[in-house]
Amino acid sequence: MKSYVGKISDVKREWYLFDANGKTLGRFATKIARVLTGKDKPTFTPHIDSGDFVIVVNAASFRVTGKKMTDKFYYRHSGYPSGLKQTSLRDMLAKHPTRVLELAVKRMLPKNRMQARRMKRLMIYADANHPHQAQKPIVIEDSKTKG
Repeated sequence: MKSYVGKISDVKREWYLFDANGKTLGRFATKIARVLTGKDKPTFTPHIDSGDFVIVVNAASFRVTGKKMTDKFYYRHSGYPSGLKQTSLRDMLAKHPTRVLELAVKRMLPKNRMQARRMKRLMIYADANHPHQAQKPIVIEDSKTKG
């Protein structure tokens, strides 16, 4: 029996629409990362970028468990001495509501050359409106979650 090895010409990209309203952040981000990498397809090949496009709406209305709103911090450093800055999840949601989900998905993707290309296929919107109606995205419901 031969193993299947995919080719770049075999890749067919679909558009999927996810609604983040009321979803748990981490579990939701894993589903998005799985679709972006193409691991949900039977033709998955590790060295071929066979993932799909993902549109996320209502990204500002996900939920987290426990005391993460006050205890979870995002760190960045300016490069200068004592340049470490920290922002809580509550503050990050107030200033940049889509960045929380974007960082969660990015950190779940493999750290290789394909990470930036996969992140370009992720479109996140804080509310229910998005400009991708022409692509006819497939709506992913709660009961039949892809991946």
